[in-house]
Amino acid sequence: MTYQAKTLTQSDFWADTTDLKTLRHKLLDLFCQLAYQEGDFVLSSGQPSSYYINGKQVTLHPQGALAIGRILFSLLPPDTQAVAGLTLGADPIVSAVSVVSAYEHRPIPALIIRKEAKGHGTKAYIEGPNLPEGAKVVVLEDVVTTGQSAMKAVERLRAANYTVNRVISLVDRQQGGAEFYQSVGLEFQTVFTIEEIQERYKQL
Repeated sequence: MTYQAKTLTQSDFWADTTDLKTLRHKLLDLFCQLAYQEGDFVLSSGQPSSYYINGKQVTLHPQGALAIGRILFSLLPPDTQAVAGLTLGADPIVSAVSVVSAYEHRPIPALIIRKEAKGHGTKAYIEGPNLPEGAKVVVLEDVVTTGQSAMKAVERLRAANYTVNRVISLVDRQQGGAEFYQSVGLEFQTVFTIEEIQERYKQL
């Protein structure tokens, strides 16, 4: 489905007022309509796949971004001091959660983790507000396969003396990521499993 600029009706405005249970159902449909594709693909891990999830089709969608921000904000532990993720996939996600947190009167800053250190200025790996040493940061991800991408963010944050114990993903492809996080002592949550997306995709 291609995103169309159009004259909007009241039914198009669902992400800001819908209860979280209904919001999750609507976000699932958006993933099925915009992000999920079947065919022959090669993943960033190098693995071949019969399907692909382009999460940015949803995370950069106006209603999708707001829905993601609200849902992920609701999953954060009460002591969360920041959300962070590896560029580029996590950039719109951490931004959405941070904006929602301000509206919820519980402001949580966002951090973006570069894949390579900036080549000028501070030459930093981490972009965003400077936090106190030991600050509790939750890493966010769009799609988890093996778990290695978000782990890079975890390692960079820990090297900067932040505390990271949890990863939350929008989609778990169920190809070892959850088991990997468990093996390294990280708590892991996902909004959707690939089974759930594929089942709903067939219904639609």
